[in-house]
Amino acid sequence: MSASGGTKAIVAALAANLAIAAAKFVAFVFSGSSSMLAEAVHSLADSGNQGLLLLGGKRAQREATPQHPFGYGRERYIYAFLVSIVLFSVGGMFAVYEGYEKIKHPHEIEAWYWPVGVLVFAIIAEGFSFRTAIKESNELRGSLSWKEFVRRAKAPELPVVLLEDFGALVGLVLALGGVGLALLTGDGVWDGIGTVCIGVLLIVIAIVLAAETKSLLLGEAAGIEQVKKIEEAIVDGETVTRLIHMRTLHLGPEELLVAAKIAVRHDDTAAEVATAIDAAEARIRDAVPIARVIYLEPDIYSEKAARANNA
Repeated sequence: MSASGGTKAIVAALAANLAIAAAKFVAFVFSGSSSMLAEAVHSLADSGNQGLLLLGGKRAQREATPQHPFGYGRERYIYAFLVSIVLFSVGGMFAVYEGYEKIKHPHEIEAWYWPVGVLVFAIIAEGFSFRTAIKESNELRGSLSWKEFVRRAKAPELPVVLLEDFGALVGLVLALGGVGLALLTGDGVWDGIGTVCIGVLLIVIAIVLAAETKSLLLGEAAGIEQVKKIEEAIVDGETVTRLIHMRTLHLGPEELLVAAKIAVRHDDTAAEVATAIDAAEARIRDAVPIARVIYLEPDIYSEKAARANNA
């Protein structure tokens, strides 16, 4: 699976959310709808989140330094984790609080055409953003289900935008339902209930994002297909006779560390071993181009030692 950052999807989401946030704030001022205020803050938080993703992608491109010899690829994971925190606190918790206040102190919605019109516009704009994210994701996910794609993707940007856009669309439907019921019944409590539902939805999405990004921050191994390709590439049956054991680690979405102990023939000279290692590294990079940091340790295969290392 490619580790594309999905910049097009991020920019599309950012443009949509900025326009939607402005429209929702205007609708809140004229209507007094708490759902509109919660949705406006949600869109504003999403805009900040897309800005964080773009900033993380930019900072991750910095060259390695003596203090950070493996580069800054993991900055993308850090900023994606910050997105989940912003979504939880600014988006989810604020919406729950605002909804609770509206349920406790309900009031009728004024100028109903403002929130209804803006919500319809927002659904169209978010739908365009969601469509862009789906299109870019489809180029990467292959035969994976959407759940598997979110869980396995090593680049955090597309899963974040996908979940944000999905949450935004569902939130807009909830807001429209809350506003609609408040207008039909004349009871502003429904507007508050819709707002609380939006907050709960955002909190759930934020928790999912935090859990997935935490796993990336801790350090994930290469995917199953990549591991299989690397294993097949290492052994040539002549100079490298066996893979004793191997560890892989993502240093960033587009950089993989490979460390392995390989078996060579006991009568090989130092020059032959060095040549075998160089050839194995070249085969690994041909098979998995993102395997940029490779450490291969030659050894004489011992079944007893191999069992101890894999225990």
